[in-house]
Amino acid sequence: MSTHPTDATAELPELPHPQARDTLPGQHGTERQASERQVPEQQGSEHKGSEQQGSGKKDAKKKGGGRDRYFDLLRAIALFRVIFYHLMGWAWLPVVFPSMGVMFALAGNLMARSLTRRPALDVVRGRLRRLLPPLWLLGAVGVTGMLVAGWSPDDEGQPGWWWFHLAYWILPLSDPPYGDGLPGVHGLISDGWAADLGVPLWYIRAYLWFVLLSPLLLRALRRMPWPTILAPVALSAALEFGSLSVPGWRLEAQLSDFGAFGACWLLGMAHQEGVLRRLPRYVVPSLAPAVAGIGLWYALAHDLKEGHDLDDMPFAQSLWSFAAVLLLLHISPSWSEWPARLRRWDRLITLLNSRAVTIYLWHNVCIGIVEALWDRLWGVSWLEVNATWVLESPWAQLPAVWLLTAACVVCFGWVEDLAARRRPRLWPDGRAAAHRA
Repeated sequence: MSTHPTDATAELPELPHPQARDTLPGQHGTERQASERQVPEQQGSEHKGSEQQGSGKKDAKKKGGGRDRYFDLLRAIALFRVIFYHLMGWAWLPVVFPSMGVMFALAGNLMARSLTRRPALDVVRGRLRRLLPPLWLLGAVGVTGMLVAGWSPDDEGQPGWWWFHLAYWILPLSDPPYGDGLPGVHGLISDGWAADLGVPLWYIRAYLWFVLLSPLLLRALRRMPWPTILAPVALSAALEFGSLSVPGWRLEAQLSDFGAFGACWLLGMAHQEGVLRRLPRYVVPSLAPAVAGIGLWYALAHDLKEGHDLDDMPFAQSLWSFAAVLLLLHISPSWSEWPARLRRWDRLITLLNSRAVTIYLWHNVCIGIVEALWDRLWGVSWLEVNATWVLESPWAQLPAVWLLTAACVVCFGWVEDLAARRRPRLWPDGRAAAHRA
């Protein structure tokens, strides 16, 4: 995993409009629609009754938007947990729900689905088109701010390489650079704002490499399913125990992240390819807890605590995330509609899925701004004397973090729509689509 201590999200860019994925294999695609239109109207009341029944089924599918709502729920939980972790810093949060492994698995599943329906070059190009514009907007704001704050080629000691590394803000084949230790804006932005902006971008870099390698990974998965799925875990073990040494921190970060999360990406692909369904039903519930136990034991043996968690233990991360993702995909109820108890959360989950890239890219900066503003409250004597817990507890900051993140969704989220070639929307929570339906 990246040498930078962070935990964050995901599967992010593969998020079509809820109404866009309504032609899945076996559902109401163009051929099926054409055959339904060709049914003669004069075939009698019996056929009319069956046609009405088919229309009801079609309406139900349309209501679900052709999406797997179980996956949408997992993605929303993962994204919420990422923000919660970055604010609270509790080491046990990635253990309770390994967001990064889940996000990579969901992205791998969607990547495999696309590769079975379209040429590999078109799929990769489409993913890059969705991924890069939101990053470019972040870079336009962030890099400009860093330059204004005094960031320059001399900061890295190698001016020529500084200019070359800036290209990673355009195509993040490695971690984009940022000005560490730049001063903030007093009372508004803390001094570590550039790191808050740049450190989480390891996920974007890792996602990009998974996308580029996916055609080859899918081919290997089809030929040798389980050796391919387990290869990243073996790579992580080799790096952990010194069997493989890698020169340069950039290449080491690439291989470490692939070892930590590659199996999750491949499990998502395997789920789409039906590999997991071919396992006997008792295998996953029997195997996954044992693997998770080994990963947790290794993490505890290497001093799992706040400030030193699974992000700093790629091998433990690979085992724990593999086991958790395997169980979640094994359960996989494949909801085309929300269960009754979850319908109240539809709009929130739809919004989180529709703006996952924007939320991921900007949430860490929002946390830094809120923390800087909170420090100013120590100047309010009444709060300092009578409500110290408000000043010290991150729980009080959580609503402000979400409010500021929502503002970023409104201000910057439209770029995701342009990247996906959709009409820009300020607040895509699905309400407008529901009214149209």
